[in-house]
Amino acid sequence: EETNLRCQIVIDASSSMYFPQDAEMNKLKFSILSAAALVNLLKRQRDAAGLSIFTDEVLFNSDAKSSTKHHQLLFAQLEDLLSKKPLNVKTNAAKSLNEIAETVHKRSMIIIFSDMFSQMDSKENDELFSALQHLKYNKHEVILFHVVDKSKELDFKFENRPYQFIDMETGEKIKLHSNEVKDFYVEQMQKFEISLKLRCAQYKIDFVEA
Repeated sequence: EETNLRCQIVIDASSSMYFPQDAEMNKLKFSILSAAALVNLLKRQRDAAGLSIFTDEVLFNSDAKSSTKHHQLLFAQLEDLLSKKPLNVKTNAAKSLNEIAETVHKRSMIIIFSDMFSQMDSKENDELFSALQHLKYNKHEVILFHVVDKSKELDFKFENRPYQFIDMETGEKIKLHSNEVKDFYVEQMQKFEISLKLRCAQYKIDFVEA
């Protein structure tokens, strides 16, 4: 209450964040609305808010400020992001977070919205957590909102029939019968989720299932 808070909001805007494509609320829209709510809250408290948007590179990165003009800039960026629908845009969270860490010089709260889906193999996972550790090393408080579609991406709830699945970041296609892979898929996703939670706990990063 007696000190000014500095908050950097970081949004993953890679193509997988647009899933489900035709839904009223996809992962990116949820992240944008959440970010806008946080900026509004910080504005009311006269605290400083900054915004970073990344895919396989940092697309936008602002310092944390508390002026009305600055908040209007952040809302404009969020609104612009809401109107975009890029396909086949990959994620490089590790590289982007390292870049962002280098620009946030004063101790801040870092809030990240991402599905973390580029980090499924162990090498990329290690690189990602090295980047998160970079943020922690700079004494920032880090909160990770793990944004996923629970029904489709975690529980794999599809009708018992053949489907063509398309990777939104690479365009790669695969045809398969949903029930043939469901148990294996759910098991792998549970392992992935547990790994994320454990690594976040290890580095004292708050992990929020969204």
